[in-house]
Amino acid sequence: MPAVPFHYVDLRAFSYATEDEKRVEQALRSLLPEDAELDRVENVGHHGDRIVVLSARIERADGMRHVLDRIAELDDLDRVLDELDQRVDDNCALFMRLDKQAAFRDEVRLGPGITVRAKVEAYPAKKEAAVENARDTLSRLADAS
Repeated sequence: MPAVPFHYVDLRAFSYATEDEKRVEQALRSLLPEDAELDRVENVGHHGDRIVVLSARIERADGMRHVLDRIAELDDLDRVLDELDQRVDDNCALFMRLDKQAAFRDEVRLGPGITVRAKVEAYPAKKEAAVENARDTLSRLADAS
């Protein structure tokens, strides 16, 4: 994929008190390039339980290609393509959720646990242009895999 029509890709996962934080980190890292830095923020839930938020922002083209190549492994990438109008917001951000348990097993599946937000390049910055750029990129990924 020569050009990456994204400004950045954010990935985020929560590690709840009932989960092993190292396993959640491993799940998140399975989608990231090796040199990606993780941010760690510790919070407290409504009932006083510990919640750790792990996140990474990928801004370099090579790193974004790595994340997109992992997303290309989705069995239901066609579903994502069909839902792009709902998955891209008015601020030109593409959203999807990936299964945290599957990511821990180094698999890529839609599901709960890991939030992916990709800021789509669009000139002018309109939702329609962002949807088309995301569609072109994801279609190329689907064709290549």
